Amino acid sequence: MSLSRRTARSVRVLGVAASAAALALGAAGNALACNISEFSAEATCAGGKGVIVVTDKDASGTPAVVTVFLENNGADAKKIDEKPVKGSAQGTTVTFAEDWQPNAVYRIHVKAGGKLVDEDIKPNLTTPSTACAPATPSAPATPSKPATPTPSAPESATPSQPGAATPTPSASQSSTAPAGTVSNAPSPAAGDSNLAETGANSNTGLIAGIAAALVVVGGGAVFFGLRRRGASNGR
Repeated sequence: MSLSRRTARSVRVLGVAASAAALALGAAGNALACNISEFSAEATCAGGKGVIVVTDKDASGTPAVVTVFLENNGADAKKIDEKPVKGSAQGTTVTFAEDWQPNAVYRIHVKAGGKLVDEDIKPNLTTPSTACAPATPSAPATPSKPATPTPSAPESATPSQPGAATPTPSASQSSTAPAGTVSNAPSPAAGDSNLAETGANSNTGLIAGIAAALVVVGGGAVFFGLRRRGASNGR
């Protein structure tokens, strides 16, 4: 039984669509597959020492092994180390402790997914021309010194210092002039001494005046009292 022309055309359309879908799936699979271009390396410093950091940005997360070699005149001089890494779209890093020298060359080899990736990161890694500066050690904390006790003032301290005892002046330092020594102070006037002896400089006059005033006041009181009594008897 032969197919009609319309049926044959439908089959051809379906075949083309299936082929296109297969090609798209293949391309998508290749895009998600691990690739050496998704790996990068950098020589940097950490804590005053050199390190080599390899970053894996394989979105498929294919497990890989990274190996680092020190080169010398185009040949491997020393194998530094190898470490596993599983990439991510954000990037997964793996660090190799290698105190590199300026302008040194390192070969970074990546092997992932069996035979999917088995090659070096191109070009080889060349370190910076300046070595890492050693980390500055932090200064140790200075222990605090105990407080120095203040010495007490000696007993022979001068009187101007607070709390110091005042020395007692000796007999030779007394301000009183010794007997028989002529004093420069003026002697009291003779008239002053005579007034003191006779009482002329006392308060006798003041007392006499107050007594006389009291006598006058008393006499006036008696006079007015007698006059008031006579007026009362006349009534």
